[in-house]
Amino acid sequence: MDLKNLTISKARKSLDSKEFTAVELASAYLEEIKKKNTDLNVYLEVYDDVLAQAEEADKKIQRGESTPLLGIPLAIKDNIVIKGKRASAASKILEGYVAPYDATAIAKLKAQGAVFLGRVNMDEFAMGGSTENSAYGVTRNPIDPTRVSGGSSGGSAAAVAANLTLGSLGSDTGGSVRQPASFCGVVGFKPTYGSISRHGLMAMAASLNTIGPITKTVTDTEILFDAIKGTDPYDGVTIGEGVYPLTVEKKSLTIGVPWVLLEEKGIENSVKENFKASVEKFKSLGYTVVDVSLPHIALALSVYYILMPAEISSDMARFDGVKFGLHVDGKDLLEDYMKTRGTGFGAEVRRRILLGTYVLSAGYNDAFYGKAQIVRSLMQEEFKTAFESVDLILTPTTPAPAWKMGEKEDPLSAYLADIFTVTANIVGIPALSVPSGTTSVDGIDLPLGIQLMATHMGEKYLFKAGKDFLGE
Repeated sequence: MDLKNLTISKARKSLDSKEFTAVELASAYLEEIKKKNTDLNVYLEVYDDVLAQAEEADKKIQRGESTPLLGIPLAIKDNIVIKGKRASAASKILEGYVAPYDATAIAKLKAQGAVFLGRVNMDEFAMGGSTENSAYGVTRNPIDPTRVSGGSSGGSAAAVAANLTLGSLGSDTGGSVRQPASFCGVVGFKPTYGSISRHGLMAMAASLNTIGPITKTVTDTEILFDAIKGTDPYDGVTIGEGVYPLTVEKKSLTIGVPWVLLEEKGIENSVKENFKASVEKFKSLGYTVVDVSLPHIALALSVYYILMPAEISSDMARFDGVKFGLHVDGKDLLEDYMKTRGTGFGAEVRRRILLGTYVLSAGYNDAFYGKAQIVRSLMQEEFKTAFESVDLILTPTTPAPAWKMGEKEDPLSAYLADIFTVTANIVGIPALSVPSGTTSVDGIDLPLGIQLMATHMGEKYLFKAGKDFLGE
């Protein structure tokens, strides 16, 4: 079984034509996990019922039943809950926690008969861009194990890139699906805010985050997205198809490029050259490429690192050692809280709680949080105007390829890696990262990616452009 070139769509055809069974497919991935996981630290847990899940899928296939994901092995980020399975968000404060219900996305995958291989590593509570903030160790990049796999969905991206799963689910708050996908040379997708239910996704910053798939191809990404999208009574912000209809089917699309953003400091020359080559490729494919003006886009990173920690300071309040998770005894209730959170939360989580509490405090709320919300509104209007003249907006996914583990000890330098990705979360629009080439560093070809953004519910434009670019 050629796991390297196997995709979800190819596996579907092979399963339905009885070339191999779901049990054989799952077994192949379990063997690969045994070979590689110790070195890469991708899976925090491989489930003990994988083959039983696959057997059930085979029974359905034998009966002539078929759905796009029946018998397809998937990896799930450790902050998306599965009933009866542990979910820790890679944090000591939730070590041993067993979920009492299924996330809506999981329930939809179960309904299709997908096979869950296990839960994969991440930055603690999705806070970070390298998976170095996991309480259970860093996930190494399969391309170069001395480098990070990205984050916070580093385990989800590495699992696909290392052929340890056919596809995976991650979560994206400021690029946490797209950035690791770029670092690992795979496809990462952040959907329109509200198109996939967040019910069962552990909250980090509720107005920004969403579940998103990571796969080898855009076709596979579309299959996963179609399986888990839709309205949900458990999530009040979910929206159905047709809310933001694309009324005109276009044969040729126009791409806008905010060239001014590429003048920001810290963007490596190899990224700029690769991006220019990608622009030329789109032109050769018949796309029209124009400059697009987004005056406030350069402020996106500053806005994000005010809004996101502000919401974190609220979301993390539930982890108090009383309701669930870790509990450390103190001399009174206040000391219980302090000892539990001080022991259970890692440095990055504590850092963001402190920053968020500060920007929301009396005397600073208007100066920081209020202004950030104003700029957010301005950015939303600017993107709305831009999409009146262009169908897509194109940027690099990251300003540099994957860095070496331990290289970015200064948190601010790691935050700068989000410069291109945070905008889509702030505005709520869909964004797709696809591999666009490589750059040679220390004799190793490291992946680079480009990011396409579309208007609300404009996913089909992203999928078309991504497929065209990759030749699918």
